[in-house]
Amino acid sequence: MKALIFAAGKGTRLKPFTDHHPKALAKVNGIPLLERNITYLKGFGITDFVINVYHFGDQIIDFLKKNNNFNCNIEISDESEELLETGGGLIFAKKFLDHGEDFLIMNADILTDININNLVEYHKKIKDFATLAVSDRESSRKLLFNDDMVLRGWLNVQTGEQRLAEFNKGFKPYAFSGVHCINPVIFDKIKRTGKFSVMEEYLDLMQTEKIHGFLHNSILIDVGRPASVIEAEKYFK
Repeated sequence: MKALIFAAGKGTRLKPFTDHHPKALAKVNGIPLLERNITYLKGFGITDFVINVYHFGDQIIDFLKKNNNFNCNIEISDESEELLETGGGLIFAKKFLDHGEDFLIMNADILTDININNLVEYHKKIKDFATLAVSDRESSRKLLFNDDMVLRGWLNVQTGEQRLAEFNKGFKPYAFSGVHCINPVIFDKIKRTGKFSVMEEYLDLMQTEKIHGFLHNSILIDVGRPASVIEAEKYFK
């Protein structure tokens, strides 16, 4: 299975580090996030990667070369002309991913110990085009699921704004974990072009398609702010 790692973002919350470096190279206990996630996914037998780059992308490319691609097959989806966000980045990387095989997507700034084998097994069993890893943790935005763990809505916890596919029948709110398993048939379903968030597309598609959540209780830290680096260092040695 291939994995697409989103490493293009500007990482503004991680300033001042990201004034001169990509956030994917921010270090937790001396090891860059990108290296940690490549090693993590290799632990589940994944050795084929697509990494999208934009902000200081040359530093990521140099880092991978210096480390012999961590003995993996790594392709670069170079967005240096325009940062395309997660949805646009996925479409831009289509040529690397649209080969009839399921693939994994992971944000470079997420550190977790989710069992990827369990996620993939669940994804294949329910035969969805997208399965989103989610957990019950604090987050300003939540995805809403019915009793069958099918995506039915989105909630901004702070403002109360909601997007629903149907009347809220006691939907369960969970936080998205930045890891998803995808069937390439998604490329036929996505309607947007250019720069857009893949979550916006999921929230449109939930009206007509089944998108499942994979509930986990694993450690998950969004290493988006300097304070979260300190938090991550407690768990990831």
